[in-house]
Amino acid sequence: MRDEWAAKVAALGGGPGRGERSGKAPITVARIMDAAFGLVETEGFDALTMRRVAAALQTGPASLYAHVRNKAELDELLISDLCARVPVPEPDPAQWTEQMLTICRALRDEYLRYPGISRAALAAAPNSLDALRLSEGMLTILLAAGVPPQSAAWAIDAAFLYVSAYCFEVSLRHDPGSGVDQRVLDRDALVERYRMLPADTFPSTVAHIRELTSGEGHERFEFTLTALLGGLAPGSSRPRSATGE
Repeated sequence: MRDEWAAKVAALGGGPGRGERSGKAPITVARIMDAAFGLVETEGFDALTMRRVAAALQTGPASLYAHVRNKAELDELLISDLCARVPVPEPDPAQWTEQMLTICRALRDEYLRYPGISRAALAAAPNSLDALRLSEGMLTILLAAGVPPQSAAWAIDAAFLYVSAYCFEVSLRHDPGSGVDQRVLDRDALVERYRMLPADTFPSTVAHIRELTSGEGHERFEFTLTALLGGLAPGSSRPRSATGE
């Protein structure tokens, strides 16, 4: 694994990039990834297997292993490709919050295009230079704004985790075939359940049903990340641990 990582780093200095793959061979990494993305986009991440990708390319699974070792490596390639699509702005200390939100929104939109794929991001090790490019960009933005390094590091980790979890939750309610929201309870049904609760046992819940069930589109996404970033006071001391140390 160390040699593979070293090869990835060395490749940053030159050599053919992903966009230069020729496609002369019957099977290429680029074609495998295109087939995998197409499968996830139409059927969801649960449908993605090496066998299904091979079928889409009209070949056998063994033909893929010369280019992609296994499903885990394919997942890593897909997440890396999505991260590579997200632009990172030059740091602007006056706009650091909006710059962070812009990166998170762009990554969210890439994940949501392929239902369930963010599950792979939740399971992935820090083995993608494209993902680390986003982390590096976000860290640079926060440091330029005066956020302490420890706070910046933990905030980036929390932001990546939230974006992935948010997109995965959305995918659990989404039917790729119909595009219909398949959540177990729609808002009206949830409101009705809350209204059935005894007010003497759940006084706060019953009193605030509207707030508990509110939110359109990505409003909750925006709220959560804005709240997270709002806790980063540039120039403050590093966050205290759970033990107060």
